Amino acid sequence: MKAPKFPTNEAERIKAVKSYSIIDTLPESDYDNLTELAATICDVPIALITMLDKERNFFKSHYGISLSESPRDLSFCGHAILENDIFIINDAREDIRFIDNPLLEEQNVVFYAGVPLLDPSGYKLGTICIFDHEPRELNRSQIKALKTLGQQVVNLLELRKKNSYLNLIKGELEERNTQLKSFASLVSHDLKSPLSNIIALTDLLKEDNQGNLSDDSLQYIYYIEDSTTVLKDYIDGILMYYSADELLTSAKEDIKLSDIADDIKHILISNNEQLLFNDAVIKNVNKSALSQILINLVDNALKYNDKEDRIVEIKYELLPTHHKFSVIDNGIGIALNQQEQIFEIFKTIKNDFSKSNTGIGLSTVKNLVEKLNGQISVVSEIGKGSTFSFTIE
Repeated sequence: MKAPKFPTNEAERIKAVKSYSIIDTLPESDYDNLTELAATICDVPIALITMLDKERNFFKSHYGISLSESPRDLSFCGHAILENDIFIINDAREDIRFIDNPLLEEQNVVFYAGVPLLDPSGYKLGTICIFDHEPRELNRSQIKALKTLGQQVVNLLELRKKNSYLNLIKGELEERNTQLKSFASLVSHDLKSPLSNIIALTDLLKEDNQGNLSDDSLQYIYYIEDSTTVLKDYIDGILMYYSADELLTSAKEDIKLSDIADDIKHILISNNEQLLFNDAVIKNVNKSALSQILINLVDNALKYNDKEDRIVEIKYELLPTHHKFSVIDNGIGIALNQQEQIFEIFKTIKNDFSKSNTGIGLSTVKNLVEKLNGQISVVSEIGKGSTFSFTIE
């Protein structure tokens, strides 16, 4: 018996094997299906998918045998990875490399055929191989099939590696998102209090100095108030953006559009404003998320409106697979070349209405809509108003 030699690139080959994180993993049906298919096509009792570690031959899949590994110095696969093509031993009892090999007696191994598993970098990770208890030969179709199955094993390994990498990236992103949420919450708490103090103090300053402040001084105070309000809106917007996903965990329920409209009226509508809606029962929706979307859209419709009588209308339509809502206003409108940009986070749009914006609210709305498997769009004309339409499941 002759123990197999190590390939000349053994150190790099071992590194490649480890990169797949496959050694000592549990059986998987995708690999087991391939060994069963190999045994069936070649009409043999045993088929294996093996990965050669430094000192052992690990069986990722073993059909017709209960072993999960064997010593590398006894393995047929150790010889197979030294070849560039399929490695076939028709009768191991007559091959000097395998005479006195314990596998011949213990497992009654006589015939062997193995195809090296070649990764995209050219390293031979292991084999897909078959055994029989008697001498035999493979025909052309069987050899071709075994090579094809070997390529499928490599495809599975590559897919597994990519999925592992994507799961790692996903975990890192989730951790970063959690940290961002925590940071947003901390910042909002720590900054909102002094901002509220600034707003309150500027109000007191104006009240205590009525008639004593010059026009320039009053203008400076207005600048302070406006800047403080913008900063407060940024903080509220960031917190809302990173906490919006929590709304998606709410259970779906049947609701009345009038109930949501009444809530919006209490929060946003003043004397010179109207909120119209077509009352309907909306079945099986996430009320929390829908309410947040509509509140944001109605708030924008009122905020960017220069009419003496501000009118906002909510329309609802049941589609075959989705719920469709439209929020229509008679506000200042949005220029055509800006209508795509308004949904980008932190993208602020200049307007002649002197109303500042943070570029967060509509991005939050879009985020919620898309995570409810819907879409949002806008149609608008300067001076006449806008219609925001969105669908959700």
